[in-house]
Amino acid sequence: MIPPDPQDCLAATTLVDSDHPEVRAFAQRHARGDTDRERAVSLYYAVRDGFRYDPYRLDLAPEGMRASTVLAQGYGWCVNKAALLAAVCRAAGIPARLGFADVRNHLSTERMRQTMKTDVFIWHGYAELWIEGAWRKATPAFNVELCERFGLHPLEFDGLADSIYHPFDKSGARHMEYLQERGSFTDIPLARMADDFRTVYPGWLQGAQTRSGLHSGDFLADVAREPGTGL
Repeated sequence: MIPPDPQDCLAATTLVDSDHPEVRAFAQRHARGDTDRERAVSLYYAVRDGFRYDPYRLDLAPEGMRASTVLAQGYGWCVNKAALLAAVCRAAGIPARLGFADVRNHLSTERMRQTMKTDVFIWHGYAELWIEGAWRKATPAFNVELCERFGLHPLEFDGLADSIYHPFDKSGARHMEYLQERGSFTDIPLARMADDFRTVYPGWLQGAQTRSGLHSGDFLADVAREPGTGL
C-alpha cells in the first residue's frame, strides 16, 4: 500500500473530523507557536494530557471513534486519541495521517489479560505529522498521570524525533515491543480493524457488538491493583 502524501492529509475525513467546530476551536486555542513544529508540539501535549487514556471504554462504532467524540467525552484510547491529534493538526494547517502497528505490551491489567488472552495489541495507533519536510511519529495515548501510576516514562515530542513507546519502563522492565507496522492512512480503517478485533479478541469484542466487554470496568482502579504500580 502506498502511504498518503502530505497534500492528501489536510482535509477532514469521516473519523478525523477536523472540520468539526469543537475540533477547530481546540486547535485555535492550543496551536501555539510561530512554526508548524512549535504548533504541532503544543497540540501534542494538549491531546496527550488533556484526555484520559481508557482502553476499557473502547467503542468501534463510527460515533465512538470520531476525533470530536474524544473532545466531548474527555477520554479515549490510542487510536481515537491519535485521530484527535491528527484532526487538530489538520485544523491548524499541518498535514497529518494515522499510523498503525502491532505491539507486544508487557504492562496491562489482569482484567485485560484475562479477556484478551494475549499481550499482543493489534492496530495500535499513533499520528504522523508532516513537519519540516518529513513525517514525524507522535503517540499521545498515555496521559502523564497514568504514566506516573504505571511507572512509565511519559512520551515527549519535540517535533523532530519520533515519539513512540519506550522499550523499558522506569524500573528497567520490558514495556513495549513493536512487532509489525500496518501502514499509514488518511482515516481510521475501521471496518478492517473491527473485523480483526473480533477474530483476535473474541472475548473482548463479540459478534456485531461495537463496545468492548470491558466497557463497564474501571481501568484506573484495575491499574491501582497491579503489582509494582506503587498504589
